[in-house]
Amino acid sequence: MRYYEGVILVETRSILTRCSGYLRTVASHSLNPYIGCSLGRSLCGVGCYVQHNRFLTKGRPWGSFLEGKVNAAWLYLREAPRVPFSVFMSSATDPFPPQEKTAGITRAILQAMAIKPPQCLIVQTHSAMVADFVDLLLALPSVRVHISIESDRENFPGLPRPAYSIERRIEAGRVLRKAGLETVACLSPLLPLEDGPGFMERLQTGFGAIIVDHFVGGDGSATGSRTQATRLPEVMESVRQGSACLDYRDQVVELARGYFPGRVGVGPDGFAGRYLK
Repeated sequence: MRYYEGVILVETRSILTRCSGYLRTVASHSLNPYIGCSLGRSLCGVGCYVQHNRFLTKGRPWGSFLEGKVNAAWLYLREAPRVPFSVFMSSATDPFPPQEKTAGITRAILQAMAIKPPQCLIVQTHSAMVADFVDLLLALPSVRVHISIESDRENFPGLPRPAYSIERRIEAGRVLRKAGLETVACLSPLLPLEDGPGFMERLQTGFGAIIVDHFVGGDGSATGSRTQATRLPEVMESVRQGSACLDYRDQVVELARGYFPGRVGVGPDGFAGRYLK
């Protein structure tokens, strides 16, 4: 292992993983440029289901480690199937942590994808930094960029703030959408909204579609038991009673349909680009 500006550089044996479980119908393969996530100590890390993966964390607190797969681009070129395939990047980390500016792991992967492009690349991120990669994303035949914006609130009692402000993430959506990329706002996991209609109007400026995903059924357990073991549901209920239940998700879905007609997805269908009619 080598250390480089806050990242442990490691070599991995493979980079493309066949999707299963929640992502089974979303893409054929997942790709994670990093192990761990340096955003894990911010708001998104509180409910992040990856923190419950003991094989990955190895007892380390979520948000305390980041390992960059230094041979990821080379492996991608070796493993890319000859038949049409799709890639979800990423399922267990953020592909654009702050350290990516110097480590360049994700950048190298996108450059490799230009040589052997997937039929579709789905980018999933909490980071506004994705807008800095617009040129590399435009070089691919089909890209859908999902930016997670859990709520129109940045302050929840006793919880950390988000790594990137709501406005910075919406602005990233604007930049990408203006460039011609398909952008999707992900309310994932959905947290209580303060001004639902106002939030939808703001999202309209940067995104062409929206996904609503609750932790119940969305955290890798059927009933949301993983998230129930964290502080998140209690805080959600203290801010808005009933928000920790699926009924609240359905309320927000109906609200979103008025602002994004035919472009609202729920759960895995939304991540796959299948929207309610």
